[in-house]
Amino acid sequence: MNVSAAGQMPVTEELVSESMLKQMALICFLSLVMLMSILGNLLVMVAVCKDRQLRKIKTNYFIVSLAFADLLVSVLVMPFGAIELVHQHWIYGETFCLVRTSLDVLLTTASILHLCCIALDRYYAICCQPLVYRNKMTPMRVALMIGGCWVIPTFISFLPIMQGWNSIGIDHLIEERRHSEGSNSTSCVFMVNKPYALTCSVVAFYIPLVLMVLAYQRIYVTARAHALQISMLQRAGGAGASDSADHQRNHRMRTETKAAKTLCIIMGCFCLCWAPFFVTNVVDPFIDYTVPDKLWVACLWLGYINSMLNPILYAFLNKSFRRAFLIILCCGRKRYRRPSILGSGAPCTATQINGSTHVLNGCSSASKLLLWFCNTRPVPV
Repeated sequence: MNVSAAGQMPVTEELVSESMLKQMALICFLSLVMLMSILGNLLVMVAVCKDRQLRKIKTNYFIVSLAFADLLVSVLVMPFGAIELVHQHWIYGETFCLVRTSLDVLLTTASILHLCCIALDRYYAICCQPLVYRNKMTPMRVALMIGGCWVIPTFISFLPIMQGWNSIGIDHLIEERRHSEGSNSTSCVFMVNKPYALTCSVVAFYIPLVLMVLAYQRIYVTARAHALQISMLQRAGGAGASDSADHQRNHRMRTETKAAKTLCIIMGCFCLCWAPFFVTNVVDPFIDYTVPDKLWVACLWLGYINSMLNPILYAFLNKSFRRAFLIILCCGRKRYRRPSILGSGAPCTATQINGSTHVLNGCSSASKLLLWFCNTRPVPV
């Protein structure tokens, strides 16, 4: 009897140790996601507030509002989800469970709608004439679009969830899952009926997804046409310089490749983060709610990770933002200050693109195209 107990002790200790390691790894991962999301989005907001040039670009107002939504996700939603995931039960009561769930749907939907608005803003800036862009993207319209990104999600979050519309017809299933692990353990269960699942998913994901795909597809086609036109104009202006034809062709190919990679990264990250959750959200009610809880948690946190990636995709890859970040982090050192566009080098002229001054003449076609797409300052060739 003693031998049997002694033999079982190491096994038990090993299982406890392995469980502790897994829990520590989970805590470290969740903490890293939340910390990076908070710092990244805060840095984006501070950069735009402090940098006058960044405030001149209309797209950046969407990026600031997006950063604010993602910051609220990382402060008001992620911590409570992480605590429940680590402790394996909900300790804040049923009312706060509804509030937290409503905030989750509100803020994540607002984040997705901001991504859609950024895509539409870039579409008008790149695919339309400058006058058309200025007429369509007026300050009032930008404010209305940002307001819509915050108001529309309330109709699929606080209103139906607090009224219980999402649980009509499935209340018994929710009660069973809420106390499935014993009478002393409760969970913050969020289950949705078929009408709510379809409505919420279409408004929060599928419509923005279609608009983003169409906008970025047109942006790529237009960017490619711009690159071809610039290459033709350069050849016409220097017909005698036949040795530069290969150089220009290589520039155009690199431009198209970089634009395609940028669009693929943006759309790829968005789809990778949110498609699993919204596909599962639609499918689950039609298969009698048999999707495993662990799969739900994985899909949900994959969507939360998008709030951490957005500052990287929409700000950190932009030279103007990177310069502003360096000024903030390095306490405003002069070496990172924005240089004058009238410095020495190839002769250049200035033009207005998306509300800010950029250098065009004397720069490569690749740099000009990146100006149109990313609002970055080109490097003279």
